[in-house]
Amino acid sequence: MKIIAKAGRDDIAQVYICEIGRGKLVECVEALQPPRSRSEKWVLLISVMCGCPIGCAMCDAGGAYHGKLTEEEIFEQIEFLVRRHHPNLQVPSHQFKVQLSRMGEPSLNQAVIEVLGKLRSRLDAPGLMPSLSTIAPAGAEKFFVRLLEVKHERYAGGAFQLQFSLHTTNLELRDKIIPGKKWNFAEIAAYGNRFYAAGDRKITLNFALSDMAAIDTAVLLDHFSPEKYLIKITPINPTHRASANRLSSYLDTGLPDKGATLSDPMIKAGYEVIVSIGNMEENFIGSNCGQFLHAHLSANRTIKEGYSYPVHKTEPEFLPR
Repeated sequence: MKIIAKAGRDDIAQVYICEIGRGKLVECVEALQPPRSRSEKWVLLISVMCGCPIGCAMCDAGGAYHGKLTEEEIFEQIEFLVRRHHPNLQVPSHQFKVQLSRMGEPSLNQAVIEVLGKLRSRLDAPGLMPSLSTIAPAGAEKFFVRLLEVKHERYAGGAFQLQFSLHTTNLELRDKIIPGKKWNFAEIAAYGNRFYAAGDRKITLNFALSDMAAIDTAVLLDHFSPEKYLIKITPINPTHRASANRLSSYLDTGLPDKGATLSDPMIKAGYEVIVSIGNMEENFIGSNCGQFLHAHLSANRTIKEGYSYPVHKTEPEFLPR
């Protein structure tokens, strides 16, 4: 693997474009959450595929799929980002989140399980918390069985974060936003109820909410116990695919009360609700969820409120295996 370009700021987020053999490109990201320092919280976003076969309606990483990454190709990204600040692979961050979510659907790559099984031994990171976000595609049952096993063995007691990307409770619209066969809410809940154990972090149900989508609290209560699941509402970030599919974000940084109004029925039903808008500068960097810097460069057009940072080509930096 070699690093060929980057964009961003060290005090917010840096996106790295990496070449993995025969011209295949992936991206990895490191991010902070100001005013918190790197020693308090540090987040890595790691690709698990070259492209993505799902093709979600708001995600620039979908559409061009060139295969799964190997265990070592995933570790190369993680260790590259860690060595930039900690050459000895000792990470003192109080919360060190490794999100296997930059590019690709993790449940379609069994190498992700191998990475999770070995991550604690490859890094000295007491604050390590892996995070996995999935749309729960049909046919990935073997992966989810093994994920449950590795969570119980390695990350029990709140050291792992599992997120299901739902985006709406309207099933017809969900199929348009997330194409292809996937678990229904009953199947997600059945697995989540097995996955969750006392002391674990609640399972996150994520809604990157468009202005045409909906969250029906009654539908949530039919399937997901507030004792085991929390609700996270995020914007649809500025991407080429969201623009092409005419998806506008429900959340608006200029109208913060919209999130509170939407949350009220869920809070009254007993759910913990997180309205997460994040640092808007990351939209301009291209480091936020759904953004893919290389897709933007290939598109050769601008996106309002996104992808405005210059991309600096670097002297190819070959990383040792």
